[in-house]
Amino acid sequence: MKRRSWIEPNEEIPVVRQCELASVTRSTVYAQRRPVEMDETDRLLCRLIDEEYTRRPFYGSRRMVVFLKRGGHEVNRKRVQRLMRRMGLAGMAPGPHTSRPHPENKVYPYLLRGVAVTRPNQVWSTDITYIRLERGFVYLVAIIDWYSRKVLNWRLSNTMDADFCVDCLEEALRCHGKPEIFNSDQGSQFTSAVFTGVLEREKIRISMDGRGRALDNIFVERLWRSLKYEEIYLKGYADMAELTLGLIEYFAFYNGERPHQSLANLTPDQVYKSGQGGGALIVDKFIKEGAGSEANEKSGQRCAAVGEEECTA
Repeated sequence: MKRRSWIEPNEEIPVVRQCELASVTRSTVYAQRRPVEMDETDRLLCRLIDEEYTRRPFYGSRRMVVFLKRGGHEVNRKRVQRLMRRMGLAGMAPGPHTSRPHPENKVYPYLLRGVAVTRPNQVWSTDITYIRLERGFVYLVAIIDWYSRKVLNWRLSNTMDADFCVDCLEEALRCHGKPEIFNSDQGSQFTSAVFTGVLEREKIRISMDGRGRALDNIFVERLWRSLKYEEIYLKGYADMAELTLGLIEYFAFYNGERPHQSLANLTPDQVYKSGQGGGALIVDKFIKEGAGSEANEKSGQRCAAVGEEECTA
C-alpha cells in the first residue's frame, strides 16, 4: 500500500501534519485528487452562473434563475441553489444564509472597520473562489497582504475542506513572517479549529467579515475579479495541472509586473518590499452623525486609501 493513500481529510489532523507523519510530500497528495466532474448541462449552467456572479456578486439564486431564463435556460430555483452551493457561491446581501460557519465553530468579530492599514504585514486576508475547468471545477484559496495587495500564497483543491487552506496559511507564515491581524469570512474552512488554531498558535489576532458586508473583504474580491477576467475566462483551462501552471504565471505577473491603480501604478511586490505607496481603510458608511468630524474625515479618506476602482466596486 502506498503511503499517500493513508492521507485523507480529517478535522483533527490537517493534511500538512499527516504528510509530515507519513513522510509524504503534499504535492503528491494534491496531485492525485481529481477535479469533480459534472454533466454537460450543469457545466454550462455553472459557467454562466460563475460569469454573472463575477460581474454581480450580489445576485442570489432568485436573480440567477431570472438571468438564466432570459438566456433561454429553463431552470428552477432548486437546481440553481444546488449549483451555487456546490460552487461555494452566495449573494452578497444581508440574510441568514450568507457565509454560514459550522455551527460548532467559533466566529470572531470584525476588527478592521475604521482601522488604517499603514504597513506591510499589518493585515492579511483570505478567501476561496470557484474556478471551472473543461470537465469539472476546483477551488482556489489565496492570502493577500492588505497594504500592498500582494498575493502571498495560494492553493488549489477539488474539495472545500479546510486542509488546503491550512496548508496555504502555514506556507505563507513560513515565507513572509506573520501579520498582526488575519481577516477572513465566516466560512467553515476559516472558522475550523485547525485553521484558527494556527493563528492562535502564532498569536495573530483573528478578524471575520460581518454577514452581508461585501466591502469587508474587498481586496480579495477585487483579486478574484481581476484573475477571472484577465486569465481564467480568456484561456479556459482543461485540467488542474494546466491551471496550476497558468496560475503560477499569472500571480507572478500580478505581483511583479501588473501596475495597480490604487498603488499609484506601482506593483504589489514594489510596495510590499519598500513599505511605501500602499495602504487601506474600510469605513462603515452607517457611522452615526454624532461620531463627529473625525469619522467623516476617515470616510473621505477611504477612496484615496483603497483606490477609486475598489471604492466603486
